[in-house]
Amino acid sequence: MRRLILRPGGIGDCILALPALEHLRSAYTEVWISSPLVPLITIADCVRSLSSTGIDLVGIADREMAPALRTHLQSFDSIISWYGSARPEFRTAIEELAVPCEFLAALPPCEYAAHTTAFFSAQVGAADALPCLSAARAVSLPDVVLHPFSGGARKNWPLAKYRELADRLPAVVHWNAGPEEALAEAERFDDLGALASWLAGARLYIGNDSGITHLAAALGVKTLALFGPTDPLRWAPRGANVHVLRHEPLEELAVKTVCETATRLLLA
Repeated sequence: MRRLILRPGGIGDCILALPALEHLRSAYTEVWISSPLVPLITIADCVRSLSSTGIDLVGIADREMAPALRTHLQSFDSIISWYGSARPEFRTAIEELAVPCEFLAALPPCEYAAHTTAFFSAQVGAADALPCLSAARAVSLPDVVLHPFSGGARKNWPLAKYRELADRLPAVVHWNAGPEEALAEAERFDDLGALASWLAGARLYIGNDSGITHLAAALGVKTLALFGPTDPLRWAPRGANVHVLRHEPLEELAVKTVCETATRLLLA
């Protein structure tokens, strides 16, 4: 069977969907996913960014599907799509291809009480499992990595407290940030594959509720995740070495509490 999987979403959402993607593997599998995730997906025969395929133009008024894209989509025996499930025009255009296609909700409903990974897995009939990623370790390995950012300011523990924590920790601290995040001393990487290789050798990672925290957890790195407004029962990073501190409001989480927890993890 030839199967195409369409998976949009942020870094964290896509990582939490990895067990579902693994379950969907077929004799030939293509995964079209958000651009940053492409270097991390190793379960498929072919991985492409959604933006590179032209699929984002399907279903837009007064635009016809490109013939090459139509032919390629029709070459599959099955399409599983978390993409476009809420766009009727897109669904109609895909359904007209006469290829069996299943549309799935890209996020769990607000009332869903279990973890998001369990939701994605249940959608495809898979057992709940931990997202797992592997990466060849970089030559230069960090000791403790601090990533003080996320997709929303309310989810960020104050940078000043991260700096105080860095001064207190009994280890060498390395900072990490994305290309648009202001932190002069931070290590930055061109793609998530290179970042994963660097993170994979860390003794401890500390960060907010962010995609990079999910990445560290899926790599098996000892991870301390700091949560405030979001519910860790639904959104905590999943991994064998994950520890969560939650406090509301997050900015009042004491440096002493984080430092004590981090030190205990370093010495364990």
